[in-house]
Amino acid sequence: MSYVFDFPAVFEHTDALLAGTGRTLALTAIGAVAGIALGIVGAVCRAWRLAPFDRLFAVYVELIRNTPFLVQLFFIFFGLPAIGVQMNEWQAAILAVIINLGAYSTEIIRAGIEATPKGQIEAAQSLALNRLQTFRHVVLPPALLKVWPALCSQVVIVMLGTSVCSQIAAEELTFAANFIQSRNFRAFETYFIVTAIYFLLAIGIRQLMMQIGRRLIARRP
Repeated sequence: MSYVFDFPAVFEHTDALLAGTGRTLALTAIGAVAGIALGIVGAVCRAWRLAPFDRLFAVYVELIRNTPFLVQLFFIFFGLPAIGVQMNEWQAAILAVIINLGAYSTEIIRAGIEATPKGQIEAAQSLALNRLQTFRHVVLPPALLKVWPALCSQVVIVMLGTSVCSQIAAEELTFAANFIQSRNFRAFETYFIVTAIYFLLAIGIRQLMMQIGRRLIARRP
């Protein structure tokens, strides 16, 4: 084998790698917070059959879950401007991530809500809690606790999926990798290092979210 590895050629562009990693994390964080919030709203509408929003969310979930994320991203970035909705690459990437995660979160959280024993809800009603208070204090915490591992995995999947945002020139980690290998022509070394970074990000995000779940949900009084 005559190939000579040259990893230092990649680390000459450490600033680009760090910037790309930071943007990937920012995109994931914004998408996770807004996407899970959207998922909670959708889950409530679907689980409690709040017409007409339950049907609207049903269509939204099926549409997003049965189309590729890349197509959704292209539709937002290239398609919406045709009807006058203009946005830059980062706005499009963030919107696409939120919409995608929101659909999957809706179904994940809905499963947790529907698993809540009816006796708990009846007990809350007997204590004169209104519907919002019942949801906030009795339904949502145990529902999130049940499905939190699944939500963590979905956020990691979304983080990995942000790599396709490089296709619309959003300067995240994969965009940085493409830039670096176009300069040093060390594709193996570049993508090997970027693969390792994605792996570490996935492990770190999963561990962080599990810690958040234990602190904010499991220990909730």
